[in-house]
Formats: sequence, structure tokens, C-alpha cells
Amino acid sequence: MEILFVSHKYPPAVGGMEKQSLELITGMGKIAKVHALVYEGKGSRLGFFISLEKRIMRILESFPSISIIHFNDALIATVSLRHKRYNHIKRVVTVHGLDIVFPSTRYQKLILPKFNRFDLIIAVSDATAKACVDRGIDKKKVVTICNGVDHKLAITGSQDLFLSYFREKYGLNLIGKTILLAIGRPVKRKGFSWFLENVMPGVHGNFIVLFVGPFDFKRPWKDILWEFCPENIKNKLQLMFGYPSDENNLRHQLHKHELKNKVLHLGKLPQADLEMILHHSDGFIMPNIPVEGDMEGFGLVCLEASLAGNWVFASNIEGITSAVHNEKNGTLLPTLDSQAWTQALNDFIENPDIFNSVQAPDYTAQNFGWDKMVRQYYEHFCALQEKE
Repeated sequence: MEILFVSHKYPPAVGGMEKQSLELITGMGKIAKVHALVYEGKGSRLGFFISLEKRIMRILESFPSISIIHFNDALIATVSLRHKRYNHIKRVVTVHGLDIVFPSTRYQKLILPKFNRFDLIIAVSDATAKACVDRGIDKKKVVTICNGVDHKLAITGSQDLFLSYFREKYGLNLIGKTILLAIGRPVKRKGFSWFLENVMPGVHGNFIVLFVGPFDFKRPWKDILWEFCPENIKNKLQLMFGYPSDENNLRHQLHKHELKNKVLHLGKLPQADLEMILHHSDGFIMPNIPVEGDMEGFGLVCLEASLAGNWVFASNIEGITSAVHNEKNGTLLPTLDSQAWTQALNDFIENPDIFNSVQAPDYTAQNFGWDKMVRQYYEHFCALQEKE
């Protein structure tokens, strides 16, 4: 089998889609002949899209045995719909969530139905697969293959070293505290400000909630400009560019006196520090809320937290339910149910032993992995070839 992978989400850029693209291409290269046409940050991204068909044809002419072209998200797949010169090749696209539910009437009504031209649609979660079918994509062409996770995250270090290091570098005295961790950009669907406003007032005990991820501690001037933008246009632009739409609300909550010494945002951490705190926190929270036109396509960070030894508390919403299996590697809680969230966290802080935290990493490792993901892609690629 000979495959051409096409992606504009690729290292050195950092993110879940970039990681998935890298692992898929490198992993597939071990069992099949692989070619990659990826954007690595050199030159213009727009130029990459404009020249895409020409570059694909150049590769196909040089390697006529290529039988499958894989596009790594719906955006680049949308661009490829205009291409006419390689329709004889089997074409596959992976979709991640937001790239399917993006709130544009033109995109939803005129473009997504054309995805039926592809031979196979691979969704990263059952929720993403359902979103495809709900938008008119033939369910016979849609399959779910969950993302993997790096099993090296199961390796941990010294607790004493962690406590002394974080006290010296970040001024945090974490001795004896139950550490609850949240990671991610402060976009509305993550539910960070909702959590602080509605759940935190009822959580008690010797604990601290730590937020980690990109964060402006002072409101930037560009954020003020959004106030002059029409609401419907603002929402689309913020979703398109991953703008931290919940950041201002989160700043407001963090400044509340009653949350002092209970909640702290550390901002974006070096990778080594991030892994260290993942390994030594006790619980991981992902309190997502429904946001029209947006969705959590999977929930890779939940798997990373689980492998590192955390018990995961997450909303039972969208693609998260494909990553967190209730009472196996975490607890799924009703989204926007502050009482259920408060009760679950109080139970955890009071008696963490009642949660299956010891077995959770093993369960996650057995059910999720990049190698497993690659094998499933390979099996579907083989089945696609057999249809010829």
C-alpha cells in the first residue's frame, strides 16, 4: 500500500491535531509506503493551500503507485474539493469536531454535503461521527477511530522533588493538598469560568485548583476591539482562530477574594513542568459546557491526565465521552450540573481512595494508543482498496 498524507496541521506547530497528524504519518510509515505533503511553518500557509493541487499532482506523477490520499482535517479537505485532476485516487479525510460544526450557513449547506465525494470519512469520536451524519454525510462512509495517547506519560518522578521544585519556582506550597488540575486554552466550551462561578463555592477541604495553558493575566488591547465587532461575525472569527473567548470571564473569576489560595492560574508552562504537574496532581477536571457552533471533538488531554495517574472528572458531552469511560478511567458528570460537580469533587477530596485511580492508567493504556490508532487506519485503508 502506498499513501499520500496531506496536512496543514503539523509540527513544529503544537496542538492535538498536529500531534495526531505526526503520529499517524510516522506510525503508518512503519507498515506501508508513505509520502507526506505537510505545512511545517515555512512560507505562507495561504501559499501552501493555493499550490496544493499542483504539488499533489507532482507527487502522484513521481509515485504512480499511490492509491490513497489522506487529508488530515475538513479545512484542507474542503480546499481539495475544487481539485479535478486526481479524482481517480481513493480519498480519505479525518474530521475532528469543530471543523464539522463550524457555524457558517454556507459551509453547512453547500460544502459539507459534498464530503460524500470522499471515499471514507474518519471521525475522531462517536460524537464527531454523529455530527457528520446529522449534516447529510452518508453514514456508510463514516467510521470512528479514536486518537491515541503517548504511553511514556505513565513514567513518573519523585514526589518530594516535585513539591520542592514547584515551591521554589512558582511559590506554591502544595504539601498535603489535593491538587485538581485543568489544562487548555480558555475558550467558552471548556467551561472554566462556569466552573469557578458555579462549582467552586461549594467545594471544601484542603485542596487547590491549578489552571495551566496560554493566558493573558492582564486584558490585552486587542480584546477590547472585539466589543465593536458584530456578535455573529465575532463568534465565527473567534472559533476560526481559536481565540480565548472565555479569558476575560476567567480573569474576573480569578480576582474574586473568596477564591484566593484555592485557585491559581500558572499560565503556559515549559513541557517538563507540565508533565511534572500532570504526574503529581490528584484529579483532572474538564468541565465543558455546550456552545453553539463549537464542540470538543475528542478529549486527548483527559487521556494524558489519566495515564499520568489522575482521576478524571469530565462533562458527559460530545467527544469527551469517547475518551473518558465512566468509572473506568474517570467520572462523567452532567454538563452544567453544578450540584453533581460539587458533590463529586467533595467526595474525592474527602476520600480519594473510593475512586479507581490506581487502575485507571492501566485501563487507558490498554484501550488507547497511537499504535492502536494507526492499525485501525491501516485496516480501513486496506478495506477501501479491496472495494476497487
